[in-house]
Amino acid sequence: MADDLGLLAHPRPFLNGKNQVALLRELQALQAEEQLEVFVLGLPRELNGREGPAAKRARLFAAKLEQATPAKVELYDEWLSTREAAGRLRAQGLSAREQRGRIDSAAAAILLQSWLDRAARRED
Repeated sequence: MADDLGLLAHPRPFLNGKNQVALLRELQALQAEEQLEVFVLGLPRELNGREGPAAKRARLFAAKLEQATPAKVELYDEWLSTREAAGRLRAQGLSAREQRGRIDSAAAAILLQSWLDRAARRED
């Protein structure tokens, strides 16, 4: 979640994506509660840089989310965000076990921060 100024990303609790119907409901409620204008979704790539099955699933979910809420949905390259998040959590002294509950939220915050930084550069 970005701060009110749209400058800094802050991690939010992990939302389980196994049940897409429930996830869409949670995101609809979050959008309404926070008056979100944009959802930024990670677009995963394979190690060779190409889009694979995970990217296809992300694109399909983005289309569903765009239909479910009035917010704009943007896909953003998530290249190595999870690896960076693991490194940052490890630097904070968290073991691999302790990281498990935080890694997805931390990776999402890194992804959003990168998107916010790029948006700020476009405005300059």
